[in-house]
Amino acid sequence: MNRRTPGEHVAVTHQVASVLLGYPDERLYDARPVLAEAVTGLPDGPAATHLREFLAHLDVTPLPGLAAHYVEIFDFKRRCCPYLTYYTHGDTRKRGMALLRFKHAFRAAGFEISDGELPDHLAVVCELSGRGASREATRLLQEHRPGVELMLRALEAESSPYAHVVAAVLATLPPLGPRDRAALHKLAAEGPPPAEEVGLEPYGATTPQDFPGPLDGHLYAPLEGQLEDHR
Repeated sequence: MNRRTPGEHVAVTHQVASVLLGYPDERLYDARPVLAEAVTGLPDGPAATHLREFLAHLDVTPLPGLAAHYVEIFDFKRRCCPYLTYYTHGDTRKRGMALLRFKHAFRAAGFEISDGELPDHLAVVCELSGRGASREATRLLQEHRPGVELMLRALEAESSPYAHVVAAVLATLPPLGPRDRAALHKLAAEGPPPAEEVGLEPYGATTPQDFPGPLDGHLYAPLEGQLEDHR
């Protein structure tokens, strides 16, 4: 019997999304049964449907092909950037200040970001939710909702299966309001964000292969624990 609360369903959705949005390796494929069981426990709706669609793609896609697509999409398509502050600030000094907002939110929730890890990666924010700080993570997602929406549109334009994962995350948020809709149209009209290449020194550079977030083995433990608690 499913005894999860709506808030717990959000946390599970975000935790699964966090794992799926990390750079794919063999641990992701080994965790496929755990991820599928977690999604099976979600209520019917857009979030569960989108996550099932991505897992179905995972079933028929060899690891090298998915990894190559991940790099092509998230490294070389600027509009598909998974770092949320990039959409409003680009690689400028202002982005460094925006990143501090994320870092402070993580710290207030009792979490510390590893050295060199940018806290605004969508997978990292979703991980925060999956680890019990859904309120803080959801607030960050809502503050950067236009950027996430723009990312989804870009992924859909590229026919990327990762659009399903981003859509699942967005399905956990309230409907897009007039203010966010106006901000989305403004971002879309402005084109790629500016690049200044300064102001991010305290965070270092992060490449997909070095990204320490959702693909570390410890991230699968919360999902397994939630499955045990709510079977």
